[in-house]
Amino acid sequence: MLKDQPVLVPAFPYDESMEEGLFSRFEPGTRVLPAGFQTGPRFRPTPVDIVFDKDVPVTLRDGVTIRVDAFRPAGTEKVPVIVAWSPYGKSRGGTSRYIDLFDLLGVDNGLLSGLQKFEGPDPAFWCAQGYAVCNPDPRGTYDCEGDARWWSRQEGQDYHDLIEWLGVRDWCNGKVGTTGNSYLAISQWFAAAEQPPHLAAIAPWEGLSDVYRDFVARGGVPDLAFSRQLATNFTGNNGREDLVAEFERHPLLDGFWQSKAAALENITVPAYVVASYGNTIHTPGTFRGWRSMSSKQKWLRIHNTMEWPDYYEEARRNDLLRFFDRFLKDVDNGWEDTPRVRYSVLDLQGGDRVDVTASAFPPENFTLLRYNLDAASDALSVDEPAAAATASYDAESPDGRAAFTLRVDRPTEFVGYPRLSLCVEADGADDMDLFVILQKLNADGEPLEQFNIANHGPKMQALTRDGASILKYKGSNGRLRVSMRHLDERLSTEAVPVHSFDRVEKLAPGEIVRVDIDMFPVGLALDTGEQLRVVVSGHHPWGGAMPGMANVEPANVGRHVIHTGGAHGSFLQLPVKA
Repeated sequence: MLKDQPVLVPAFPYDESMEEGLFSRFEPGTRVLPAGFQTGPRFRPTPVDIVFDKDVPVTLRDGVTIRVDAFRPAGTEKVPVIVAWSPYGKSRGGTSRYIDLFDLLGVDNGLLSGLQKFEGPDPAFWCAQGYAVCNPDPRGTYDCEGDARWWSRQEGQDYHDLIEWLGVRDWCNGKVGTTGNSYLAISQWFAAAEQPPHLAAIAPWEGLSDVYRDFVARGGVPDLAFSRQLATNFTGNNGREDLVAEFERHPLLDGFWQSKAAALENITVPAYVVASYGNTIHTPGTFRGWRSMSSKQKWLRIHNTMEWPDYYEEARRNDLLRFFDRFLKDVDNGWEDTPRVRYSVLDLQGGDRVDVTASAFPPENFTLLRYNLDAASDALSVDEPAAAATASYDAESPDGRAAFTLRVDRPTEFVGYPRLSLCVEADGADDMDLFVILQKLNADGEPLEQFNIANHGPKMQALTRDGASILKYKGSNGRLRVSMRHLDERLSTEAVPVHSFDRVEKLAPGEIVRVDIDMFPVGLALDTGEQLRVVVSGHHPWGGAMPGMANVEPANVGRHVIHTGGAHGSFLQLPVKA
């Protein structure tokens, strides 16, 4: 096997007889879904007649044929097309699996028609607004030819070819847009980087943009639980790429992983990017996408919930409609007057503020301020510690940690990118896996948290106690394997350190090194007497990102030592409102 070729294993077998979606069976052809059509009693009827082209073959540049479903308004008017690209099944959004998931979260299935792909736009709504929706199955999945590949330039090229095929349909006005959550957002970064001529606008709603840095080894710490879980969605009749085996073959960030980092600087089309502070899978990559794309017309909105309820909320859907109307239909609707940034400030006690406007992120009226760690007092302070000191903990114990706290003496807002710079030493080891969390505490020192979803019931309380971190906001977090501490000076900024992950630098006995840890962006408001606490430990305290997902397994032994003050000062840098 050539070094740059993917590791392929048999895809999870696809058995059409096991499918329960209304349109899941392979049945090529065109039919009309009349106004009032319902996919099931739980779902909203279609408001208009919809032409449904099912299992249409599309041939890609290398001769591989994939299959797509297209929903379009009945009539002769040419319309723009919105694409939702993912391997989750083009006709499975209304299956019991996803109905049950939305019920668990408290998302109202009755807002949808059941025609939508999971995490994608609802064709019933968009056709009524004069758009077509295309739901493809990517190569190697379901009834498509070829081998299934994860996020990469190959997938971007495939997406490019579909966009160009759609752009010249006799029912298309020549303009194509893309939208959707998660995988449907990630694939947009790769497609837009290929610059297909018919692509007119993108709307990535929370999606990682660098597979190594965001997914398999965030902070250089191997974390493959989600890779194993997500692989089951690559259902087909041929091969699928084995991302776990790829990591074992490529443990450092080399050319293979570079092909799985979207070339964000190549993105030039108008973009509506949606992010949140607490999506433990997608947050860093979404903000990176926003920062790094070259689009001159780009808008960022940071919400305070979770991607699924936000995407289907009526006001947010209508906001996306205005964006697409402007760039896919050339409607002069004043969209350009929309603030370039709308962000949230979390209070975590029922007083969150949303849609705060700015022209940049972080907003211009926030400045970077360093808070020094003091191991002698367990405090964070703008003042230098009186003397050098150390804090240490058992790196193998789930309870081992060092914590440093700041109590504010006036209302204070932090909005932007935190950065933690530590001087550390490994006692009894030559490496360290560090996990960092930044929490808001009330005046009594109790950590403040809040659900990102509507369901706050006992089952959800249990699910999010030590896991399912995507569903409950508990604060900003970061992680780093100390031997992977080398910074990429070309990509790093004062606010956001970026590691190269291309070398391993083990620690010598007694060696003290400085490490810079990037953390999730924040939008936090503290009132007088409330507290901010940074916690450093050898274990990730919040568990896996999704329900039932295993936590990351650190490779720690011995004790971790944190140095503060004097020649080895450690600090937390925060963006503070001036």
